[in-house]
Parts: sequence; structure tokens; C-alpha cells
Amino acid sequence: MKKRSKRYREAAKLIELKKEYPLDEAVNLLKKTASAKFDETVEVSIRLGVDPRHADQVVRGVVSLPHGLGKKVRVLAIAKGAKADEAKAAGADYVGYEEYIEKIQKGWVDFDVLVATPDAMRDLGKLGRVLGPRGLMPNPKSGTVTMDIGPTVKDIKAGKIDFRVDKTGIVHTGVGKASFESDKLKDNIKSLMQTIIRLKPSAAKGAYLRSICISNTMGPGIRIIPNPSEFQD
Repeated sequence: MKKRSKRYREAAKLIELKKEYPLDEAVNLLKKTASAKFDETVEVSIRLGVDPRHADQVVRGVVSLPHGLGKKVRVLAIAKGAKADEAKAAGADYVGYEEYIEKIQKGWVDFDVLVATPDAMRDLGKLGRVLGPRGLMPNPKSGTVTMDIGPTVKDIKAGKIDFRVDKTGIVHTGVGKASFESDKLKDNIKSLMQTIIRLKPSAAKGAYLRSICISNTMGPGIRIIPNPSEFQD
């Protein structure tokens, strides 16, 4: 069994392990458990009552967090001509076509999000072995394959995130930084949860929100009451 640090054990004393807290109380506890020497990422894990082995129960979507992620998101745009200029003007960190496809083929993945125009997918499809396992392959469903490349880049830089349920039925994503004010963290969590609730597959049976847990990067998990009413404005 992994031995926890003294700092972790002290933070864990503040939390009742099996208790499910209201969102307000959970976020306040989260702030108290942030004691690392760096600004920890606040992470949310949501276990859903879906079977991702069936295509009609895969939960995937995008959400623009109202207060962003609190970190710089490196965006690579694969586009040509006017669309490349549009991506540059919108603030993409890297913009190009053949030169970046060649770099990726050689193993370069020094970016967080890849957006592309539809015509580029024929060439990017060949990079599935590099991009796929890292979750970097552009996808129309997540809005990263688009002709509206300028607005898309701006949204991503401002805090738009892509999420997808994994094979165990869990959505896991960051929603900000421990240094955020409590109200900003709550707003971001609410935006994510409202989107996930809205995307409930019609084929899903029984309880949809099975469990919800928030934590800092180096901190213990804090359970939130898995009730949609907790995330209403």
C-alpha cells in the first residue's frame, strides 16, 4: 500500500472519507486541503451510470469554463492560407501544415490541443498512433475540426475543455486552480456538471450521476452529493 505524506495525512483529517458534501462545503474543504508548494490543479471525477462499450452511451462534449483553467493552453492549428492567418490572429501558439505534420510524425507533441480545418484530416488521420493515445486527435464532435478556426482557438485559450467518459464510465478533467476563489471554482464545476447532465444518453438506465469527487493534484478526494440540484444556478 502506498505510504501517504505527512502533508496528505493532515489534509485527509479534515474530510470524512465516505461523506458526500454539498458543493459549497466541498469546495471550502478543497481550499483548506491545498498545501502543496505549487498552485495545484483542481480535478473532478464523475462516475456515470453508462456503459461506454455501447456507442449510444458514450458521453462526450465540450464546455467553456466561465473562469478558465488558470493555466496557459498551448494550441496547435493545422491550416493553410487565410485559415492559418485566422488562427494566428486568434492566438494559436503554433500554426502551420506540412512542417507540423512532419514534426508530429517524429514524435513531437509539445501542445495541449490540436485544431484543424476539415481538409487537413486526411493527412492527420495518418498520425492516429501518435495523437490517439494522448487524446490529441481533432474531432468534429469536440469542435476541434472546424472552418471556424479563429473563434475555436479563442474559446480554447479562454477555457474551453473537451471531455469524454473513459472505458470504466468515469469523466475526469481539471476545472481550475486551487488559488481560484471559491465562487469561481463553483461556477466552473457547475458549468461542467450542467453540460454532463444535459448530455445524458437516452439509453442510460438507472442513476446517471453515480458519484462525484473533487481534489487538488496532491490532495485527498472530497465527495459531492450526486444530485443535479447541487449544480443549478
